[in-house]
Amino acid sequence: MATIPLTRHPACAEKAASIRAAVRAVAFPPDGRRILAAADDAPRFFELIRDPAVSAPIYTLPKPVTLDAARAFIERHVEEHARGEGLLILDLDGLGAVAGYHDIQVWPVWSAAELGGAIRPDRQNAGHGGAGASAAFDWLFGVIGVDLVCETAALDNVRTHRLLERLGFHRLGEIDSDLPGGGARRSVYFEMTRAEWNQARASRIG
Repeated sequence: MATIPLTRHPACAEKAASIRAAVRAVAFPPDGRRILAAADDAPRFFELIRDPAVSAPIYTLPKPVTLDAARAFIERHVEEHARGEGLLILDLDGLGAVAGYHDIQVWPVWSAAELGGAIRPDRQNAGHGGAGASAAFDWLFGVIGVDLVCETAALDNVRTHRLLERLGFHRLGEIDSDLPGGGARRSVYFEMTRAEWNQARASRIG
């Protein structure tokens, strides 16, 4: 099994501490449409990921998808947030249902992060995914302060491959990604550095 990130440049102690502090400091207004997941959000998060169209392509989600598994998934991310190593962010619709989520893993020691997640099928193909991913990468580099973002995608997830390549990520081959319940999934692996993101972003703006 490959352990990501594949590219590893140790961060100095001050840099790693700064990243951890930035992750721990993440918070959202209580009346907003974006929240940090908490254990009592498990039922509405479960309603999103119980749909195979959402959960089937995502190897990091627990299988089978149950309410208890959804709650454990959230609780693990709450612990990661406290350590400055991860976040689970839920996007809500006007009725308070979960319309999408961002699963962020952070490795302060490598100044690196991985962004995962999904949006509800009724919101797909409407520009939400690409715009949301671009904004999230901006935030990871600019606010959290990492120097590298890595991404994985299933071999047949061509839509994600194209999105990442359009944003400027480099395809670095295939790896075996560990599944939460054991076993592995063959994945395409991508990376982008902060300098490359800034250059790609400038060219898009220009």
